Amino acid sequence: MDIRQLRTFSCVAELGSLSKASDTLRVAQPALSRQIKLLEHELRAELFTRNGRGMVLTDAGRLLLARTAGIVRQIDQVRDEIQSAGGPPSGRVVLGLVPTVSYVISARLARRTVDKYPGISLCIVESYSGHLTEWLHRGEMDLALIYGPSSDLHLSVQSLGRDPIVAVGPRGSGLSQKKQVDIGWLLKQRLVLPSHSHGLRALIEQAAAKKKIKLDVKLEADSFRVLTSLVEEGLGYTLLPPSSVRQEVTSGRLETAAISKPSPMRELTLASPIDHPGSTAIALVSELLRDELIACHEAGLWDIKLA
Repeated sequence: MDIRQLRTFSCVAELGSLSKASDTLRVAQPALSRQIKLLEHELRAELFTRNGRGMVLTDAGRLLLARTAGIVRQIDQVRDEIQSAGGPPSGRVVLGLVPTVSYVISARLARRTVDKYPGISLCIVESYSGHLTEWLHRGEMDLALIYGPSSDLHLSVQSLGRDPIVAVGPRGSGLSQKKQVDIGWLLKQRLVLPSHSHGLRALIEQAAAKKKIKLDVKLEADSFRVLTSLVEEGLGYTLLPPSSVRQEVTSGRLETAAISKPSPMRELTLASPIDHPGSTAIALVSELLRDELIACHEAGLWDIKLA
């Protein structure tokens, strides 16, 4: 195996298509196909299933990707570091954001990065904390802003603050007329929540267990957009950070109320792989991310309790 073959394999696996990988790598399709076949010959295993929809990883392909994606990224970052030495910072940074955070800062952070460091290519990946943590461990991601607790992640972490959670209901629910609601009352309502694999669901389940309340969850949604739209339709209440529904509340589509103490909070953590030698580009994006978080807090766009 050589790095060119592995880079080709990684790109085809990510895009699921030889033609798309050809456009991205600017290499002719026959040359890419030959590199994949040489790799398969050396490993004595098929890495892709080829069908009308494109290239789908086999079990062997998934294993190879899991073991080599981080290696390829580190080699690419070494190249970027050397090429940008003594000049403007450059390189690719893959940043993971949980949906409620992405909703608030992704566009603002992208603008800040483009304006200050045009040589840096920023790739923002939106997903839930469990997936982002897995990709960090596999070396496929450089940074992620996720919800903790940070001590259990086995990553290099920095606590940035604690995000409050509020009750969220549809227009006409009466939440906006209340200063706060009791967590016991809220947990007895019909709820729209993420599935059990989601960290927010675990937090709510723990609160219910302490109150010895059985949750009434008729609808689940692991998409943040779907979750808020279901609440807008009057199908139940949910619990979210207030910053993530600020626009919907302002436009009158949703109502929120604080939860009486002890109100639930979530630790916001900036995480990166322990064995990942961070590049200059990664360090600069990390700094911009913290700056943007502070700017959002000072502008009243984010209610986070800064660390």
